[in-house]
Amino acid sequence: MTDWQRDWPAPAKLNLFLHVVGRRADGYHLLQTVFRFLDCGDTLRCEPRRDGRIVLATPLPGVPPETDLTVRAANALRAATGATDGVSLHLEKRLPMGGGLGGGSSDAATTLLALNRLWRTGLDSSRLQRIGLALGADVPIFVHGRSSFAEGVGEHFTDVSLPPAWYLVLVPAVAVPTPAIFRSEALRRDTPAIAAVDWRPGFGRNDLEAVACALYPEVARHLDWLRHYGDARMSGSGACCFVEFAREAAAQAALAALPADMKGFVAAGVDRHPLAII
Repeated sequence: MTDWQRDWPAPAKLNLFLHVVGRRADGYHLLQTVFRFLDCGDTLRCEPRRDGRIVLATPLPGVPPETDLTVRAANALRAATGATDGVSLHLEKRLPMGGGLGGGSSDAATTLLALNRLWRTGLDSSRLQRIGLALGADVPIFVHGRSSFAEGVGEHFTDVSLPPAWYLVLVPAVAVPTPAIFRSEALRRDTPAIAAVDWRPGFGRNDLEAVACALYPEVARHLDWLRHYGDARMSGSGACCFVEFAREAAAQAALAALPADMKGFVAAGVDRHPLAII
């Protein structure tokens, strides 16, 4: 099998905590968070084209192909490197849109990582991260590819070691638009910052959670149910929520008890993106 025939994984992420510690003059929020990848996600397949075009073969309903993050990532890589190759992008979408699991950002990062190899553009991780940051604040972590304490707008990383864990992730039937959360006057923006070395598993909260719950009661309902099993939290700007388990069997038992009108899945935490550049 050649690289052109393989599937390229785009894993989900969780924010184990997420604090808003300030706001820049340009309006961007300053964050602190810990990212962890999951062993599930979307899948990308790339097909070479002779006409030099970049084509999304699997467009998402309601999303113009030219605005899709995979297409934008491919165009950004061509602009940065002068590559002229064409490609058809086949994306198998499993992660929910507006779910806080990083699906679109992960897809963009995987597009950069895959085409960097397929087109032989030879960029290192730092250069790909800079390209990714222009696409979205969460794209660089997927390029960086390791469990990390992140700061700034989410682009400065300190790698962390995390214990093995399984997660029950619930997927409320709502899509939470990130801008609506960050525009809210109710959002706390002054949580005291900490040093990366002082972070420990279980620390903190998600500062975006209260706003998301107020705007989308389904998020609050799913969190309330999960809290029967532990310290449940929302990931990113929502809507997905999670709780951690030490053993897969316990996570699967909780999933089996899920009410009929809720959906979720169990996934293991992983400390390294499968496509990470060493």
